[in-house]
Order: sequence, then C-alpha cells, then structure tokens
Amino acid sequence: MMTYRHRGLAIALSLAAATTALTATAVPAAQARSAGAEAPVLDWKPCADDTTGRECAQLPVPRDYADPQGPSLTVAVSRLRSDHPDKRRGALVLIPGGPGGSGVQQVAERGAALREETGGAYDIVGLDPRGVGGSTTASCRLSDDDRMLVHLRSWPGPGGDISENIARSRRIAEACHRNGGADLRSFTSRNEARDIDRFRQALGERKLSAYGVSYGTYVGAVYAQMFPQHTDRWVLDSNGDPDPTRVERGWLANMAPAADLRFPDFAAWAADPAREAQGLRLAERAEDVRPLFIALAAKLDLEPRKTEGGVLLTGNQLRQALQLALESDGSFPMLARLVKEARDPKAVPVLPPPLAGPLSDQDAAAVVAVLCNDVSWPKSVPSYERAVAADRIRHPLTAGSPVNVLPCTFSKDAPVEKPVRITDEGPSNILMIQGLRDPATPYFGALKMREAWGDRARLVTVDHGGHGMYLDSGNACGDRAVTTFLTTGVRPERDTYCAS
Repeated sequence: MMTYRHRGLAIALSLAAATTALTATAVPAAQARSAGAEAPVLDWKPCADDTTGRECAQLPVPRDYADPQGPSLTVAVSRLRSDHPDKRRGALVLIPGGPGGSGVQQVAERGAALREETGGAYDIVGLDPRGVGGSTTASCRLSDDDRMLVHLRSWPGPGGDISENIARSRRIAEACHRNGGADLRSFTSRNEARDIDRFRQALGERKLSAYGVSYGTYVGAVYAQMFPQHTDRWVLDSNGDPDPTRVERGWLANMAPAADLRFPDFAAWAADPAREAQGLRLAERAEDVRPLFIALAAKLDLEPRKTEGGVLLTGNQLRQALQLALESDGSFPMLARLVKEARDPKAVPVLPPPLAGPLSDQDAAAVVAVLCNDVSWPKSVPSYERAVAADRIRHPLTAGSPVNVLPCTFSKDAPVEKPVRITDEGPSNILMIQGLRDPATPYFGALKMREAWGDRARLVTVDHGGHGMYLDSGNACGDRAVTTFLTTGVRPERDTYCAS
C-alpha cells in the first residue's frame, strides 16, 4: 500500500510465517510505549526556498520507545497554518504513501489545496518518516545496480527463473544487516504511528485529524488502533488489506490481479481513434492491446533495447513502466509512447525517470527496512519458485513479480513487534475512499480493511481507475463526501457509491 503521485512505487516494492497480531486489549501497553519523555517544543522556521508560508522544524523521537531515555532520532516536520484562524478546528496530518513517501513533501505539494478545500479549518501538517527526506536516515551501502527499481522489486528472469533474484535478495539483506544498524531496525509502521503521536503532543493538540493515502492508510489505521482517543476526523484513501499475518507481502501479491482489473482502462484509451492524431494509438481494438503488450515484453526479455540514457529497456522495465502508468490516467501517454518506441527499430526509447536510474541509498534502505521490519516473511526458497511459476500463468502482465522473493526472505533481524490487528473497537470517525480499479491497493483488499473496521468506518466507492481518489480522480461525488466530513464531521449514513 511507493507512486508517481503518492510514492506508489514504494508499494510496488512494498510492496509463511504467520504472526499473531495485537488485539484491541493491548492498546494501553502500546500507548505507554509511546509516552516516554515530555514532548519537546518545536522550533518552527520558514522552510527553505518556500514562498507559501510553510514552516519546518525537527522533532526528536526515541529510537526505541521502550527506552525513551536512550538514543534519539530526528524527524523532519512541516506545517502550513490555517489562513482563517477564526475557523480553525485543529491540525490535519498528511500521512504519505510508501514506504518511502515524504509527509513534508506532501504538505508542500497538497497543503495549499487542502487548506483551501477545507476553508482553513486546519493547520496542514506532515512529517518525514524515519529514513526519509530530512529525518534521520540509514544506509545499506548497496551498489547502483542493486538500487535499480526493477532489481529491488525482484522481477523474474525470462521464463520465470528467479535464481538471480535469490542471489540479489540475499546480498541486499546481508548488506542491510551489516550496515544499517539499530537506526535501520527501528524503521517500522508502528514507530511511524508513535512518531505521529509524539508530533501531536509537540503541536499541543489533544486530537489529530488525518488524510492518509496508499501505504499511509495502513499507518493511519495503525495509529487509530493504537491511539483511538487522539483521533478526530480520519480519512483513508486507497486502502490495502490489513491482514496482520502478511501486511506488505499481501499488498504486493494483490497487485497482480489488480493490474488485470485496471489494464482495460489503458487498453480502451490506447485503442481510441483520438490517439491517432497524437501518434499514440496502439491498436484498432481495445482487446488487441493486452496481447500486443505481453508479446512486446516477451520480445524485450530476449532482445533488450538501449534507451536514451543508456539503461537497457528489458521486458521487466516495460512491465514496471506499466505498473507506474496504471496509477493515473495522466501517465497513459508515457506508457503508450514507450510501447511505440520499443516497437520501432529506428527509435531510441525514453524511460520514465523512476526507471532511468537507481533509487538513492537512503530511499532503498528505508523501503527494504519497513518491508522486513513489519512482519516475518517465508524462508522457503522453493515456495517462491512455485508461487512465481503459478502467478506468471494467471497474471502475465506482472510476470510473477508480486509473489517473488525479496531481501526480507533472508533477513537476519526478526521483527521486534507483531503487526497491529485492525478491529472495530474504537470511535466511529473513519471515512474510507476507494477507486474500483486501483492497480496498487485493489478494491477487494480495501473491502478487507472495511470489514475490519466494522461500524467505525464508512466506505465511499468511486467508479474510477487509478490510485488516490480525493482531489485526484476528478470525481465530484467522492471529493464532496470527503470534504463534507473534514469540514462538518458528517459522514454518509451508510457505505456510498459514486458513479464515474
């Protein structure tokens, strides 16, 4: 639950040792672990190179909340104050996608629009999770090649061979264990929730409202389970299945059928006669686009093409480009252009930026850390080989990658805590919004989150493809439901459907 828009490509990374999750009865202990020392006073200063009035600060947090007097880390925080103090209700925290997304960046990119949409009812605030942006970071000291998205993501080789994936995953796990240290092992969803609560204390707020998107919906759910008494109006956009025995592993696996559900939107767009004038029409019929794409990826598996930046366009690079593009209709032209260039022997293909070079060392470390620190992963290599072989047949668009081996398989550091179990015990103040054809956090997974909440939540279903609905999909019905809740506290009486 990493994006072009919401760091959804971290989920693409993020995305059978079952773990027993905490139940709601364990909440007081979880709260006690986050209390610790008195919250510090934030030294707010204008953010660098900002002309919108945003302020930035550094929040010290315990590396280990069980040892609040021990070593500390710093978490970068940001806020955009309400421009209508007389209407101010409190603070709205933006919880970014990922793992690896930046809340500080979310405030910069979305803060002004959210402040306007909510009429100044909130200070818009956000934080960079541990390992991200201006917060304390860590390093696995991985090579540039190991930090390429299609390598961190573990795409099988031609024919489904995963031997290279196994060797690379083992190498990355050993490097992170050797170089990451205690800081890296503290990068977890639970600790992000605790850091958010420490931020709340530093802000002087009794309660927070929230807008979490993608992976941020899971962090938001964890917070609402651990600190229900500190939640005000809680919005979760593009939700994953919170199954505590799988968490990120489950989100990844769900992306295979999710791509199948979303691809027809791209196929219809790419076969539309309107694409002819743009030079982007791929076929005369929508049903011909899928076999065209699968055949092209298979050809590139055997005959990669050199791109403008020198990186090879392989079948897996093309498949990863598809995953990125399916998150937003606005990315369809990029994918169609790449397909056209890959089919033209005279063209020099141009890769989208996330595929043209490696992730930064700190981003790669942060993603790997959260995936491996949140939950235990199966250790049996043959189980991954069997899963990849079956998934490639069922879902050729994703070629087995969503169920493939990752560094977590070989992690030497077991998760310190068990994942949180999301339950129906707590205030009824959660509004979920979900697209029907989401390629990263599919609708069927969101229904599992909805089921877990019981009467605590209402679900707004939007008949739209893509990842991230509120103020992104152009659906007035969905936008209105969220804005009404944030500004008045009124949710739909029951789960609601918004037509396209």
